[in-house]
Amino acid sequence: MTVHRPNNVHSAVQRLNRPPSSTGRPKTTTASSTSLNVSQISSQSTSSSSGNECVKVVVRCRPLSSSEQAQGHNCCVNVDSKSGIIELTNPQCPDEPAKCFSFDSAFDLNSKQLDVYDEAVRPIVDSVLQGFNGTVFAYGQTGTGKTYTMEGPSGIGKNIASDQRGVIPNSIDQIFQHIAQSPPSLQYLVRASFLEIYQEEIRDLLDKSGGTGKRLELKERPDVGVYVRDLSSFVTQSVEEIEHVLKVGHSNRSVGRTNMNEHSSRSHAILVLTVESSEIGPDGQPHIRVGRLNLVDLAGSERQSKTGSEGQRFREATKINLSLSALGNVIAALTDQQSSHIPYRDSKLTRLLQDSLGGNSKTVMIANIGPASYNYEETLSTLRYSSRAKQIQNKPIINEDPKDALLREFQEEIARLKTLLEQKGTKRRQSRHNNNDLILQNGSKMDTSTDLAEKEAEGIYREKQAKLEMERQRLLHNNHIIEEEKQRILSALTEREQELERERQEQLSLTAKIRQMQSKLLSGDGNLLDRTRKQETLLGQRRAELAEQRVG
Repeated sequence: MTVHRPNNVHSAVQRLNRPPSSTGRPKTTTASSTSLNVSQISSQSTSSSSGNECVKVVVRCRPLSSSEQAQGHNCCVNVDSKSGIIELTNPQCPDEPAKCFSFDSAFDLNSKQLDVYDEAVRPIVDSVLQGFNGTVFAYGQTGTGKTYTMEGPSGIGKNIASDQRGVIPNSIDQIFQHIAQSPPSLQYLVRASFLEIYQEEIRDLLDKSGGTGKRLELKERPDVGVYVRDLSSFVTQSVEEIEHVLKVGHSNRSVGRTNMNEHSSRSHAILVLTVESSEIGPDGQPHIRVGRLNLVDLAGSERQSKTGSEGQRFREATKINLSLSALGNVIAALTDQQSSHIPYRDSKLTRLLQDSLGGNSKTVMIANIGPASYNYEETLSTLRYSSRAKQIQNKPIINEDPKDALLREFQEEIARLKTLLEQKGTKRRQSRHNNNDLILQNGSKMDTSTDLAEKEAEGIYREKQAKLEMERQRLLHNNHIIEEEKQRILSALTEREQELERERQEQLSLTAKIRQMQSKLLSGDGNLLDRTRKQETLLGQRRAELAEQRVG
């Protein structure tokens, strides 16, 4: 999915509305997958050919809830974390062999947020920082822990313990830690968009109207693929800044209470983090890579008989189930060698995930399941679709030197403003005494450093101002000039003072614009490193504790 933005660098800091370049999306298909007995377990997903790689699928099983325990439900799921195998026992036929599924990784009820992140998501974010597209999406029945896995127990932007933080906050931390540790020669620009699909309508969660504004449209162009027109995009400079932006978006999400989930997501939410990087190549020219990370929290599939949804909640559930059914159909078609058509257009969700499933993206699917016996059918359905999904083949490639990268526009605009600043400085130094202006005796070319340019301009301004004031005082004390002529000269001095002040304000405005744009470009400087080092230390300590627990 791409973000639509205007060709206007000055407004790009707040709102970006032109679709950046992307690459094509080759579609490949493989054989379908179904549940297997232990002796027939399918192999884990691997690349089948050069340049192709399969969607990585991991499964996470939550513990029995207190209400499930109180109602006497048994556990029908067994997770072998070491082998990545899930066994599912039919509570109606306990004597039948368990259905077994093999995945890239499997996480049991004791799994920690960092376990899931380090194993499944960290490699995806590493790839995004190299210029690949990456997608992480949580899939499963309502109430199985998708939002907890993606965000944590308290949602995006809240103060939560480091070991409870989900995929989204950990991804943000990883991105900024990487930037902080990069050499100063590398420049980065990070921006975020946040949307939801509610009843087949796309809402901008970062829009000023609080998600209640106009519904956005999906568009498609041969050179960029599918994109959302007029979707807001915000350039962010730190973990704190992006979490504040996301907190606003999260507060606009559609949630509601059902019998199975007190805070049930009533929409699919997609957070898009775009990371652009620039490095000087052997040819002496800057080369830009653009990585895009899609973090998707899907609404859960529902059965009305269990959720007790009525009225608006029932209508929401119907739309949710239809879009998830469309997603299942896309997964089935992509893994069916006989299929000649992939039904991406059946829902907005599948169109937005078109690159992620069968296209130019490295993709991880986190399938969330519940262990309770009364959810056997829903768990079986999730495992079947997930087993199929790991056979979907993508062909990710690095997005290099897109023509309309925002980072390049920033660099070019900064260079233009600095050139203008230098020209104004040269003009000031070349001014002549016969125009009643003072000049600096040093006629060397002005340093393009904004700080030095500002310091030099301020010095010239003060010298000119002092010269004008000296002339004014000399004129006022000159008794040999008639009053009419004296007033004419004083008026001319006042006009020159006003012109000098206008030039000064133009200078200040120009340097302010340069600083504002430069502040959006990140590099491995000490300040950013200090801001991220503490969080990295805490995460490192927590990982060590988890490692000790596993050994014990």
